[in-house]
Amino acid sequence: MAETLSVNLAERSYQIRFGANLSAEIRAEVACLSAAGRKVAVVTDENLATKQGGALAAMFGEVPVLALAPGEGAKSLEGLGRTLDFFAQHKLDRGGVVFALGGGVVGDLAGFAAAAWLRGVEFQQVPTTLLAMVDSSVGGKTGINIAAGKNLVGAFHQPRAVYISTDLLVTLPAREFAAGMAEVIKYGLLGDSELLAQLERAPLTLRSAELAAVIKRCCAIKAGIVQADERETAAEGGRALLNLGHTFGHAIENVAGYGEYLHGEAVAIGLCAAARLSEKLGAIGAAEVARVDAVVAAHGLPTRLRAPLAIGALRAAMARDKKVRAGGLRFVVLKALGAAATQGGIDPALADASFAAVGAV
Repeated sequence: MAETLSVNLAERSYQIRFGANLSAEIRAEVACLSAAGRKVAVVTDENLATKQGGALAAMFGEVPVLALAPGEGAKSLEGLGRTLDFFAQHKLDRGGVVFALGGGVVGDLAGFAAAAWLRGVEFQQVPTTLLAMVDSSVGGKTGINIAAGKNLVGAFHQPRAVYISTDLLVTLPAREFAAGMAEVIKYGLLGDSELLAQLERAPLTLRSAELAAVIKRCCAIKAGIVQADERETAAEGGRALLNLGHTFGHAIENVAGYGEYLHGEAVAIGLCAAARLSEKLGAIGAAEVARVDAVVAAHGLPTRLRAPLAIGALRAAMARDKKVRAGGLRFVVLKALGAAATQGGIDPALADASFAAVGAV
């Protein structure tokens, strides 16, 4: 029996459905849309189409499918163009519905393409990675990367539904599962000390009995934050708290080259850098920094850069970040493990030193 969590955003409200296998429910939704004369299209990636071909057919039958090359490279102007051409080829009209079947790359790209196509058509999320299930499929942030930076082009476009079917994780590579754990750890650090303690006691794995409950817990945290600050306009805190580790992480992805680090790997290093910045600001101590490193490492994630990156290049990438306001960058810092806050006016030298502490030069 599927469980449900509502994201309450007035006319943009939707439900997140949770279950081991939601194929029949998704197939019924597709049949209902088709019976109403609404065209349906699926965007996925080649790995998913190959490894989960049976699930794809069970959910969508003969619906047109675009399978993009896997990886961050698809989340680009070229990938956007291919997706829009696919919509045009299959005559997706304003009543059309796009299903994003995949990880964060597919969800971000397909959601942005849906937002742009005919000035906005509906889309629904079927996340297939841990990272997408706990984070990117919820909240309506869509977009692509350009050379200047991560997610600099995009739109707020809420899905009409999210289907979290945990059986889809069975073919997920261990590295991808670990990458998703960076976002789970983030939720513990920014606002759920009990979740953090649980992760410290026993690392979460694909076989953990509590995996489904943890996924739902993370979605509930994000839903609450999104409901309070959908478009990240709060002067302090709000949705910006979800960027814990991401200001550092996005810069790492940009400078290293998209694809060198999985998003979650870069965020993991970013969490370690953010902990060091928080220590330099006097908010937490060395013991807390060590705990952050330990829980990150326990989940198979890097705590330092694999190869040195230039601090100057990282600083320049951060200066192009979406979170810059009035020429200044706001960081998310830890006030304690389980409590975070946004803070501006930070001396750039402290950010440089935090990067140096995780291997930048």
